[in-house]
Amino acid sequence: MGKYIVLAAILVGTTACGETWGQRAVTGGAIGAGSGAVLGGVTGLGILPGALIGGIGGAGIGAATAPKRYND
Repeated sequence: MGKYIVLAAILVGTTACGETWGQRAVTGGAIGAGSGAVLGGVTGLGILPGALIGGIGGAGIGAATAPKRYND
């Protein structure tokens, strides 16, 4: 169980890369889908359901954590 927590922490830390809302949503979705597929395969959930859940979660987290841009 501990190794899954460490893996989840690493994956959440790299959920999204990019500066805009769209970039972070796309990269977050891709990273989430890949990591969800791996976790789904390891835990018995299944690769496709894991990828779908991870992709949706990653895209949402990536979009929600986009940095605010202020015009100076």
